[in-house]
Amino acid sequence: MTSLKLIAALGLGAILSACGGTDMISRNAPFEARAVQTTPETVGFAETTAPAPTAARAVPSAGPTSAKNTLQLPASILDHVNVAQINVTVPQSLRVSEANRYYPFGDIVWREDPIGDRHAQVRKIFETASDAGVESLDGPNAVTIDVEVERFHALTEKARYTVGGVHSIRFRMIVRDAATGEVLSEPRVVKADLDAFGGQQALDAVSRGLTQKVRITSHLAEVIRQELSRPEGYVNAGLGFFQRVNNI
Repeated sequence: MTSLKLIAALGLGAILSACGGTDMISRNAPFEARAVQTTPETVGFAETTAPAPTAARAVPSAGPTSAKNTLQLPASILDHVNVAQINVTVPQSLRVSEANRYYPFGDIVWREDPIGDRHAQVRKIFETASDAGVESLDGPNAVTIDVEVERFHALTEKARYTVGGVHSIRFRMIVRDAATGEVLSEPRVVKADLDAFGGQQALDAVSRGLTQKVRITSHLAEVIRQELSRPEGYVNAGLGFFQRVNNI
């Protein structure tokens, strides 16, 4: 497997050079609170851009390194919150790629749901993860969190069944006072990369129920929990070559 990954890694460099002129990545506009949007539109088979679903839901209130979190929650709030509402936004400007390459260029790469509105599918994953991540937080301070997805790069079929890689995930997060709307933290960019299984390892994981969706959802839940309970927030893992490629 080590030899296979080495060969694939070398080949990946050539693929990136060959594909560099296509699938240009769109970047999202500056982060700010948005009105709730609940009318997703279907995305076809071609690579395209879909509207940005946004969700606001009441959440039952329960009584190696990354960039430094320079703007943290106040010490009096940290680990003393309960989350009254979660707003998840997947901006329209994020481009979906359906290309079956080892590394397709795009902002959203997702395969484990049927072809359709990828923005809505990614939003649902973040909603489920956020709900799970805040479930154990039962402090006296009610807050609202705004989450805006900037990147959601899972594996294509080609990468999934050969070399694997990294689930490259990035989102922006703001914490507000639930009663007043006052911002308690400036926008914090959270990198939440996860090792992505490939080949036989991926097949073995699926046989145990560990699909990409299960692993990513569980991972994001823990990331969000740490962001609201640890002074340094979540610290992104160092995942080597494939992670560096994702940062190109």
